[in-house]
Amino acid sequence: MTLQQKIEADLKTAMRERNDVARDTLRLLLSDLKKRGVDLQKDELTPDEELSVVQRAQKTRQESIEQFDKAGRTDLASKERAELAVIQTYLPKMMSEDEARTAVKSLIAELKITSKKDMGALMKPLMAKYKGLIDGKTAQKIIGELLP
Repeated sequence: MTLQQKIEADLKTAMRERNDVARDTLRLLLSDLKKRGVDLQKDELTPDEELSVVQRAQKTRQESIEQFDKAGRTDLASKERAELAVIQTYLPKMMSEDEARTAVKSLIAELKITSKKDMGALMKPLMAKYKGLIDGKTAQKIIGELLP
């Protein structure tokens, strides 16, 4: 079962249970997935493409939450948090900071990187190897702490 099929099935469940937040969020996700398929001129997306659409939706919600919190709009921020919780059920579990630190250390040793100047050379393989499992901001923070 593809991610899109799972979302469609969960949408039907949310509609039956009258879960408005899940229903609306899943409809938006399906819309994003279908739009991505049209953009790529494909009938079906690959699992990586589906994952990137869901990750983009997650990132959008996180940015919105930050903006609403800064503006003091707790009502809108709480709505976005509820949507984010629904979206996160379709993403792989993110690495903890300790797990991410271990992964970064091993990749630094493997690639023999010695300074922050080479951060780009480290970030690209790191994000490719741990796609969807490690947050870019967390990775940058850890790399900044580990490299001189």
